[in-house]
Amino acid sequence: MVGTTEYSAAGAVQEPLGTLTNNHLQNGEKLRGGYYTPAAVANWLSHWAIRQPSDTILEPSCGDGVFLRAAANRLSALGCTSSEYGQLITGVELLPSEAERSTQLFTIAHPQAAPPTIFPADFFRWLVFNLDARFTVALGNPPFIRYQNFPEPSRTIAMQMLRQQGLKPNKLTNIWVPFIVAATSRLQPGGRLAMVIPAELLQVSYASQLRLFLVDRFRRIEVVTCNEMFFKNAEQEVVLLLAEGKLARPSSTNQCHINMTEFATLDALLKSDPGSKPEAQKIIQHENEKWLKYFLSAREIDFMRQVRLAPAVVSLNSHAEVDVGIVTGENAFFVLTKDQVRDNGLKGYLKPLIGRSAQLQGAQLTRTDLAQLVRENSRTFLLYIPPTANGGLSPSLDKYISRGERDKINKGYKCSIRNPWYSVPSVWVPNAFLFRQIYDFPRAVLNLTRATSTDTIHRMTCREKPEAVVASIYTHLTAASAEIEGRSYGGGVLELEPTEAEKLLLPRTLGIGLPLGEIDALVRAGRLPDALQQNDRKILMDNIGLTSAECTILREIWAKMRERRRARSRRK
Repeated sequence: MVGTTEYSAAGAVQEPLGTLTNNHLQNGEKLRGGYYTPAAVANWLSHWAIRQPSDTILEPSCGDGVFLRAAANRLSALGCTSSEYGQLITGVELLPSEAERSTQLFTIAHPQAAPPTIFPADFFRWLVFNLDARFTVALGNPPFIRYQNFPEPSRTIAMQMLRQQGLKPNKLTNIWVPFIVAATSRLQPGGRLAMVIPAELLQVSYASQLRLFLVDRFRRIEVVTCNEMFFKNAEQEVVLLLAEGKLARPSSTNQCHINMTEFATLDALLKSDPGSKPEAQKIIQHENEKWLKYFLSAREIDFMRQVRLAPAVVSLNSHAEVDVGIVTGENAFFVLTKDQVRDNGLKGYLKPLIGRSAQLQGAQLTRTDLAQLVRENSRTFLLYIPPTANGGLSPSLDKYISRGERDKINKGYKCSIRNPWYSVPSVWVPNAFLFRQIYDFPRAVLNLTRATSTDTIHRMTCREKPEAVVASIYTHLTAASAEIEGRSYGGGVLELEPTEAEKLLLPRTLGIGLPLGEIDALVRAGRLPDALQQNDRKILMDNIGLTSAECTILREIWAKMRERRRARSRRK
């Protein structure tokens, strides 16, 4: 299979639960999105989605047919006769070989049954020629591949379909998004959608339109997650999307209810009742909000919404602007130690640099800190050659650049689009640093040096006193909002992009908490909780007006969300 010209998904042979054969996980499979669903998961989803023996089922990318066989199992349990399977179950599969295999495996599993109707076709082109096709159930596992690997003409057809449904696709749109939208558009009123999709649904910006699309069209949505990876050896974290009560027409005033259900193990998930209802429903607001917050209780969600609207609370972007750090194109070449600077004769072409968050120990970076890093031979120097320096480079620098060209550093994408390739752009000194990847707390560090940073750390430009902005970040208010605004991909680390970081909650009034020097001393001593507790009292209680119990709610929200992502990392 050729990854850039084919795509498929979903099907799996009856393999041991939670495992995949090695040939399923070759690079070609990853490119075309072909991670195959364990049969037990397909059966669990079919049990939830199919309620009547007369239900009509669509599987838009059926692969080798695991969902088709699961649908037949469920229909049989509901009293459907095997002669009706061909009329009730429809599968579409791009690869003719997989479509044929799907039919063969179905016949082996149900030798006396009429096989489902399987179309060896591109799903989006199939939709064009089957405008009247409608179903009560859509289920499956759409392919997970990037826009760039989405083959033509399928990509153009799919993007046009998204526009017809009111969405605005871009070059970040993954192929699974139009699969979900198209399958939803073919559901009858009251229909159900049950899909295995990337956890990106909950948190990434390119899926924000899809989130609104779903809440405008379904009465209730449940997202089921598991701390074990569904697909062994696959980097993609997935969730189970269960959407029910398809509306006859979309409505922005629809009171869609949502629930998040999380299981520690795949075994525990499969032993659960997929038809169970949560005690407390959570109403989705029609705003561009992430769904990570729905792991919280309804009470906690309402509290966070109220806090965000409080007059004394603002977003970080009211006080500062957050930008990415420097993208060198090849840190091994551009980010150097003092020994490398000496050995290569590069003195005079350097800027001080922080390359790793571990180099930031407190709440401020001092000249003493930077000098200590230099003595430790840490990578704290950026090779900086202004574009205007073309004609006056020293022999030693010329030699170093030539060595980079022999090593093909200049052929890397970021370097290749520069002129000259060795001149790193966007080299400026920030007021403060903000961690991009967070294991514990979203730390900010005042910059008291002339250092800049690589893109592993964000750079912050403050509109007011930088030390006051940094000090105000050290509360459980900011900590809780970070867990909601950020994203986690299964490694236990929270990541904040600049636009997400600028949404972190801070007090409107600065300079009312602990002095930054005291916070810095506590953080260096390993006493971050003490700094947060004292700032909560001074800022959140004395200024914003929260009670001690409400500060506790913020701390519990932070702890709950933090431990959730950490637990997924440990179990992985």
